[in-house]
Amino acid sequence: MQNKPHLYTVLSPKLLSLYPVEGAVVVIIDVFRATSTIATALYNGASKIIPVDDVEKCKALGAQLNAITAGERDGKVIEGLQYGNSPAEYPRSFIEGKTLVLTTTNGTKLLHMALHAGAAEVVTGSFPNLNAVVAFLQAQNKPVILGCSGWKDRFNLEDTLFAGAVIQQVAEQFTIHCDASKMAVELYTAQQATMQQYIRQTTHWHRLSKFGLDKDLEYCVTPNVANVLPRYVNGELIAS
Repeated sequence: MQNKPHLYTVLSPKLLSLYPVEGAVVVIIDVFRATSTIATALYNGASKIIPVDDVEKCKALGAQLNAITAGERDGKVIEGLQYGNSPAEYPRSFIEGKTLVLTTTNGTKLLHMALHAGAAEVVTGSFPNLNAVVAFLQAQNKPVILGCSGWKDRFNLEDTLFAGAVIQQVAEQFTIHCDASKMAVELYTAQQATMQQYIRQTTHWHRLSKFGLDKDLEYCVTPNVANVLPRYVNGELIAS
């Protein structure tokens, strides 16, 4: 029987360098809220999303491309950008056919780290596009890194829960000798039925709910409401 490709879960961007990224498919996970917003905007017809890791670059690209500029730091819209990092800001009536230049605290940073480390392919994932991510990974027959963006390099629960949701569905197709992956899938299995209540215990919930974002956060853990696969191609995230 052919050897199955390996799957690893990286619990923080600080740990990425310890894993075999080169040649792997890397799933960037930033549930609250970057990768939920990316999936939603593309699902609602955005032509492309350009993720950047620098605010000034975001502003400059937006002006150059006549694109929408959006982003947050510490959960708040950045001064000088037009929109924030809320999925609710990007309905089809607004975003269809438009380009979005996006910068966020955690997710866009990890995406660029994965590219610099030699990832074969980068996609983004969150609960709203869970099944699209699962189907893609099952079809590739390549090693996989599930990259949790965390919060300023710290571990967080919501990204790890999503990694566990993916692993629960793809485990048969991969070799998984990874304690972080084992923990992720066991955590998700234990909390799957009560996810909407459980996320209220996370530090990110307490941080962001102060800004009145409860509905955002509930949406971000709702499976398959924006089921597209954002793939990074030539500097852009496009729906696949």
